Amino acid sequence: MSVEDRTKATGKNIEGKAQEAWGNVTGDPEDKAEGKAKQAEGEVRHGVEDVKDNVKEKLN
Repeated sequence: MSVEDRTKATGKNIEGKAQEAWGNVTGDPEDKAEGKAKQAEGEVRHGVEDVKDNVKEKLN
């Protein structure tokens, strides 16, 4: 598990939530879509880190 990678994933998720919220406030569908995409990217990054952790546990 890389704390740095998890931190980046969390940051991407927060950034996405903020952008989606901004899109909701301004009514900009592009901002909303980009925000959701960033959140999905953050979730994928967390998933990758989970897989890495599981592999490390099984190898030890």
